[in-house]
Amino acid sequence: MTNPATYKVKGMHCASCSAIIERTIGKQAGVNSVSVNYANEKAKIDFDSSKTSIENLSKSIEPLGYSIVAENVAIETGEGKKLLAPLATTHQHTEVDNLRRKIRIAIPLVILTSIIMVWELLVSPFEILPEMPEILKEFFHHLLPVIATYAMFVTGNTYLKGIWTFIRHGAANMDTLIGIGTSTAYLYSFIITAFEEPLSQYINTAYTYYDVTIVVIGLITLGKYLEARSKLRTGDAIKKLLNLQVKTAIVIRNGKEMEISVDQVAHNDLILVKPGMKIPVDGIVEKGSTNIDESMLTGEPIPVLKQEGDKIAAGTINTTGSITMKATGVGSETLLAHIIKMVEEAQGSRAPIQKLADKISGIFVPIVLVISAVTLILWLAVGSQFMAFSQALSFGLVAFVSILVIACPCALGLATPTAIIVGVGKGALNGILIKNAEVLEKLYKIDTLVIDKTGTITKGKPEVLDIKISEEKDKKEILSILATLEKHSEHPLAESIVNYAKKKNIPFKSAADFKNIPGKGITASVNDITYFAGSSGFIAEMKIPFDEKTIEEIAKKGLTPIILATKKEPLAIVGIGDALKEEAREAIEKLHSMKIKIIMATGRRRQRRACTRKIQRRHCHVHRHRCLHRNKRHHSPARRHQKNRPGHYPLPLHYAHNKTKFILGVHLQHHRNTAGKRHILSIVWLAFISGICRAGHGLFQRIGSHQFSKT
Repeated sequence: MTNPATYKVKGMHCASCSAIIERTIGKQAGVNSVSVNYANEKAKIDFDSSKTSIENLSKSIEPLGYSIVAENVAIETGEGKKLLAPLATTHQHTEVDNLRRKIRIAIPLVILTSIIMVWELLVSPFEILPEMPEILKEFFHHLLPVIATYAMFVTGNTYLKGIWTFIRHGAANMDTLIGIGTSTAYLYSFIITAFEEPLSQYINTAYTYYDVTIVVIGLITLGKYLEARSKLRTGDAIKKLLNLQVKTAIVIRNGKEMEISVDQVAHNDLILVKPGMKIPVDGIVEKGSTNIDESMLTGEPIPVLKQEGDKIAAGTINTTGSITMKATGVGSETLLAHIIKMVEEAQGSRAPIQKLADKISGIFVPIVLVISAVTLILWLAVGSQFMAFSQALSFGLVAFVSILVIACPCALGLATPTAIIVGVGKGALNGILIKNAEVLEKLYKIDTLVIDKTGTITKGKPEVLDIKISEEKDKKEILSILATLEKHSEHPLAESIVNYAKKKNIPFKSAADFKNIPGKGITASVNDITYFAGSSGFIAEMKIPFDEKTIEEIAKKGLTPIILATKKEPLAIVGIGDALKEEAREAIEKLHSMKIKIIMATGRRRQRRACTRKIQRRHCHVHRHRCLHRNKRHHSPARRHQKNRPGHYPLPLHYAHNKTKFILGVHLQHHRNTAGKRHILSIVWLAFISGICRAGHGLFQRIGSHQFSKT
């Protein structure tokens, strides 16, 4: 039975390490495939558990200095498993702490050594500083060997292990290069120091390379520390997604309420969810009704009414009533778990261009070793024909060490995966899910952008945008009455009216006899006068006359009209809608200048018309204006035949028939706590940058939505 899973790998130090681990594990019996990512130190292994085990695979790489962490971070199957293990595992923190302790001592020693080196350089040949006092020169002459010994065997012990691994198993990585280079410089200098007088007859014993050993090991260790610390931060996106998970749940078992860990929730458990609490697992409403804030999944700012039998998802927020739900999806089965898993897999995926870098990294170290050895031999064999042997040896040794130290393949193997991790993580935090690195790399080819309206080109939150009140009425008094009624309402639109009143410093009054008529409106008494607030249909049922023309004008703007009336007459009509983002027009014009066609997929004709008028119709074409949110993916241009139909915009592209055209579907999540973020301009920036560096085409989607896919 195959058991594909992702595991943390301990002991990786460079891009060559990933190639070594892949080759070693790939040779083991029962292993179908293995992919190692150096940037996040993970290995995705598909193996037959009847032929081998993860323990055996770990033992196969332990002699090389690596090991597989027992706890996997993303199991593919199983119930009740942890969704993801923390990216910053204990051994990663330990590694950072160890490196921090090393550099606290190593860096001051590097600075001291560098001062001595600079002083000698400014004395000769520049003659800027005077000669170092003899007593000071003698002091440093004996001090540098001590410092170099500490640097070599304490700070640089990992590089010595790299040499030993290379000798025993023939596996060379960056540590091998650094170890051979610095140990050669150290041993040469130590031999000269120990046998200075006998050797002075054959070579120049005035020059040693202790400073090279100290500076190289110190700076490389500093680089390793900075790299290890940055790796801890690349998991911030996953951490924030993990924070959406609920830690505990209130379950009802044997008629008793008990609070347990969410990992212990089982299928068909009855769970009590009170107002303000997050939904702990996926399930259906068993008893009660409430409004659920699903913005973290759908981006829609208005909470959705959920009644008995309706499905609800983990991570969403119960805003109003108390409900009892039945668990249908727990652990790794929840929608939130799949989202986290998708982001995690995308961060670990490889772009096609990275395959080339990995191939080069795999053979880079052996090639560098050969080049450095050949260089040293040529200096000794050929250089000694034109200069003294001691001088040729000195030049050859410097060249040998320089090649080994400078030619580190870290940047080659680290740049692409790190960019993918950071890019995918930042996208997830802004509501953009990127499927994998391959689609990201193809982003520069897009010529059509399919966007949702709510939260993408609009603010994603209802606001009071229009107010119609008769001139003879006191506007402030009328709004005070309306805000007083809506303050007692649980309807999502009521909050926008209350917020508007607070913003305008409009006082609230006392209300009595409040009644809520579900789906229609509310009624209450203020100063012994009964008022009604709600939809035009509700006011019509009350047989209160109102101006239908005004209602139609507000509706044409894409707004939802709310009427305030007494038993005799209407007092005010308030238009509530989703305001356009200030940067929307600028973003769309920028995309248009890049020759990218914009298609807005929306389900409301009037709001669509109002929106497109504001952002210039010529830049934004509307597609399938009456499709429901869950059906938008089925009506994307990639799923339509090319023919004119009423209410549809004819598009000259189709995945199945025109492979040169690409569509980018963008759904952005609205964040309540990040109001004002320039989501659209981020997309423009992403498309612009990737167009320069050829870093990707992707099918973005709002969290929880399905992807636009090929037909």
